Amino acid sequence: MSQYDLVVIGAGSGGVRAARMAANFGAKVAVIEDRYLGGTCVNVGCVPKKLYVYGSSFSESISDASGYGWDVTNNGLNWPMLRDNKVNEISRLNMVYDHLLSNSGAELVIGRGRIIDPHTVRVDDRNLSTQRILIATGGWPRNPQVPGIELTKTSNEIFDLEHLPDRILVVGGGYIAVEFAGIFAGLGVKTILSYRGPNLLKDFDREIVNQLIEEMKNKGVDVRLNHRLFGFERVTAGIRADHSGHGENDLVVDDVLMAVGRVPNTSDLGLENTLITTRPDGTIEVFDNFQTKEPSIYAVGDVTGSMALTPVALAEGMALAKYLFANEPDAVVDYDLIPTTIFSQPNIGVIGLSEEDVISKGHHAKVFVSRFRPMKHILSGRQEESIFKLIVDAESDRILGLHMLSPDAGEILQGFGVALKAGATESDFDRTIGIHPTAAEEFVTMREPTRIVGG
Repeated sequence: MSQYDLVVIGAGSGGVRAARMAANFGAKVAVIEDRYLGGTCVNVGCVPKKLYVYGSSFSESISDASGYGWDVTNNGLNWPMLRDNKVNEISRLNMVYDHLLSNSGAELVIGRGRIIDPHTVRVDDRNLSTQRILIATGGWPRNPQVPGIELTKTSNEIFDLEHLPDRILVVGGGYIAVEFAGIFAGLGVKTILSYRGPNLLKDFDREIVNQLIEEMKNKGVDVRLNHRLFGFERVTAGIRADHSGHGENDLVVDDVLMAVGRVPNTSDLGLENTLITTRPDGTIEVFDNFQTKEPSIYAVGDVTGSMALTPVALAEGMALAKYLFANEPDAVVDYDLIPTTIFSQPNIGVIGLSEEDVISKGHHAKVFVSRFRPMKHILSGRQEESIFKLIVDAESDRILGLHMLSPDAGEILQGFGVALKAGATESDFDRTIGIHPTAAEEFVTMREPTRIVGG
């Protein structure tokens, strides 16, 4: 007889949501975690990152204040205070997750869970027998095998540096690299962003990203594209990067952040003891209702290769708990039109298709673009440009994509996400009266398309 109805491996967003909802539905649940409660997002991801984005933005705010009549002296950053205040907040959130689980009745088991067979998970010398297993172990930073990789740091370590470096090299072209480049530059660190490809953020609208690159350069980030790195070595002056050259001098920095993607966290998980199949990138294949090829084992979140967003993992965990324990066979996650934000400086916000997507899919669309200087910077004197972009299907009038490069893009975008999910059209936007003066009103005051694409 099984000890548990469900054993969850991983106490991140998706695992905790599935566990506590299943327990609330009456299931006997155990959750296994070997690192920290809350997973990547709470501990070494979106939460501490957003706190550091806020912290780094004060350098500009202090400078901008003079245009508004404030005489503010910048005495510099107290890095240990910022870091330790972040640590205290994360500790508080760890306790919140602990209380969520305990209040639901789920049992927390500390240790590395390893699947022994389709109905048994071992933690240290204890075997947990269960009707079903849920894998929610998330992702892990990828470290390429290049000489000197041990001299570099990943996003797991970068939040807790003992000393803030004077010079840092950020390697990568995705959202983690872009966000940390902005953070370090804002904190006063000489920052180089190196990417081997021709474009940052390759899955995002190019017009928006190209403007972001210009804004990053204006904020002091040295952006180097088509820049290949072959290794690192310790020298007297710091860490020297072996790079692609192009006539450049030696590249020597104090720290290197490798932000070159993430891999599924399945090491020593015992997948070989099951019928579970994985894709070439190591992500676990799931089918209807997040079920793997092993009928008793399910998986949700980043470990499956789904959208690497905390709200997506939460939705998947909720849907699975409803399906398994609340007699809701139709519980599903709708992955269409999910809003997302890159907390670059300024932010990128996006819902729906990019202009490149629209063209490749053969849509005939009207593209509306508004470029403007944020009102705040009229008096501050800061030269920064925002872009708001609407992509509208020419036949149906439905909004296909909404994109923005703007301060507070995430806060603005959420409401528009509801509108697009409800099937909003350009005519709906035109009928909506804007809030003046705001940046968000740009989306409801665009009248003439900038261009027509596709066909």
